[in-house]
Amino acid sequence: MPAAFTRQTGEAHWHVLLRARAIETGAFILAADQGGLHENGRSTYGHSLVISPWGEILAEAGEDPQILLADVDLAESDAARAKVPSLRHGRDFEVETATQAAPGRREAS
Repeated sequence: MPAAFTRQTGEAHWHVLLRARAIETGAFILAADQGGLHENGRSTYGHSLVISPWGEILAEAGEDPQILLADVDLAESDAARAKVPSLRHGRDFEVETATQAAPGRREAS
């Protein structure tokens, strides 16, 4: 999940938003973010993170460029999703698609 947060918003939101994405999707998040002072004078905040499907930070880099490694067990996604009761409430449904253009609109040719 690449991103470019300003320093102010990144310091406040980088960790919490990424942890939320991992929890809501039940998936590992591998995040890389731009950080530092850019040629145009813009300052961005960020560092790489690896987050488990349960929202646990497994690995975290500093603000300097570096390589980040983490062990991930893909079975953790199924385990995390099994702990969320609402995910068992799925049901089959069909999606109908429009085959004609809406009134007043032309179909593309």
